[in-house]
Amino acid sequence: MNTTIKNAIEQLENQLLDAMLHADIETLDKLIHPDLLFNSAMGQTVTKEIDLQSYSSGLMKVHNISATNQQINIIGDTAVVAVTIDMNGEYGVQPISGKVRFLRVWKQFNNNWQIIAGSSVMI
Repeated sequence: MNTTIKNAIEQLENQLLDAMLHADIETLDKLIHPDLLFNSAMGQTVTKEIDLQSYSSGLMKVHNISATNQQINIIGDTAVVAVTIDMNGEYGVQPISGKVRFLRVWKQFNNNWQIIAGSSVMI
């Protein structure tokens, strides 16, 4: 496995969590591909527009977030990440607390990596 690419993906995953924690729309916009499709643990398919709107409107609030059990597979210009996220926050009036297993697909476009797909399941 290319350790340089793996390290880059690890850094991007950390940037993503930090952007979620701080509702950093600019960073989220850079990291998420315009054609993202993400299946949430609640069975909803989320687009980039929906995701960014949930953070910018304050609907999604993250108070604490951390990652464990991260696995990264590099396949050409694509990286597949499986990671357990422990988070605490709210989505609207609904509290969010616990562990979620995420699968994210990153793809390289013009030397920039962006998330093109993902899914999550409560564990």
